[in-house]
Amino acid sequence: MAQRPIFNPEDHDLDKSFRMSKSVDLKGSACSLPEDSTDKLLKIFKDEENELLAQDQNTMGLLDQPQSIVPQLGENSHIGIRPCNGGFSMIQSTNMSPALVDDPYMMGKIACSSTLGDLYAIGILKCDTIVMQLGLPNKFSDKERDAIAPLIVQGFKDMAKEAKTDVIAGRTYLNPWCVVGGTTTVIIPPHDIITPDSAIVGDVLVLTKPLGTSVAVQVHQFLELTDKWNRIKPIAAAEDVERAYQEAMYNMARLNNNAADTMRKFNAHGATNVDGYGILGAAKQLVKNQRNDVNFVIHNLPVIGKMSSVAKPFAIQQFSSYGNTFKLTQGVSPETSGGLLIAFPREQAAAYCKEIERVDGHTAWIIGIVEKGERKAKVIDKPRVIEVTTKMK
Repeated sequence: MAQRPIFNPEDHDLDKSFRMSKSVDLKGSACSLPEDSTDKLLKIFKDEENELLAQDQNTMGLLDQPQSIVPQLGENSHIGIRPCNGGFSMIQSTNMSPALVDDPYMMGKIACSSTLGDLYAIGILKCDTIVMQLGLPNKFSDKERDAIAPLIVQGFKDMAKEAKTDVIAGRTYLNPWCVVGGTTTVIIPPHDIITPDSAIVGDVLVLTKPLGTSVAVQVHQFLELTDKWNRIKPIAAAEDVERAYQEAMYNMARLNNNAADTMRKFNAHGATNVDGYGILGAAKQLVKNQRNDVNFVIHNLPVIGKMSSVAKPFAIQQFSSYGNTFKLTQGVSPETSGGLLIAFPREQAAAYCKEIERVDGHTAWIIGIVEKGERKAKVIDKPRVIEVTTKMK
């Protein structure tokens, strides 16, 4: 991804104080229901979906074709999957991201990357179409909306082009917040899906992007808030915070396509993408899907440089915009368009990390292990924090 000039509102005839992120009151996990509530709602859909799948497979005569049976992705999956004629499966997922950065073009790219994340997590490399949705803030003036909307759309389209998928214009509507995302659709043979359910004792867990994006985004806003910035200055310079913010945007906009392609070659036992519930939430989601009685234990946390340190002064302070504290080392700090969390056979994991660095130009890390257990996940009390500086292309 080529570097672009930092977004300057005045270049677009906007007031120099304009900040797109200020249109959003909640970010990260604060935009989502608690995990238990979400799981209950998803179970309602999944129970009905399973009944419909059985009816469809019987109607289409697929029960006599074992290779065509639609794979199960778990009750807490956000992906809809249905059988099609000819032994194919139609897969759809929807994702909407509130504006969390101030560069509209980069926000479009981040939202597109996030929208594709669920597909990459099950090994799908090519999406057929994305129907884009864009909510523009009703609190913005016509001039502000006219300035930012084309940049968001262009960023979304450019990211989709990089992902080799087509974008269809969906609804654009007025909304209290600025939100952007879409619905993906792909039709593929079911055997192309990597089901997230095959982890075994002795496997290890690999992560493909660093953590700390929400910390970097929030702390960047502190540069304009004297009281909060005074608590940061002894720990990190403004240049460190600006660098972390740029790295966060870059990583959030980076597709997981190479990570998904490579995990297929190294016998991955299942994966999920890291999102608003943080690395621990992703681990909990993935471990619930497992067929075997296992636990996931996370020992290492790769974090954007300086973000672990700057989060500490705010570890017990509540931020209304994110709905939680900066509990980065507890694994609950929200991420947007995070990396893939993948379970690998131990002997394959190191080779995967080496290969992903060769093909993607970025590092992946072994962060945990799979043990005998009761389908639970945890981050150890004092995980090893790995300071990461992203090589932005």
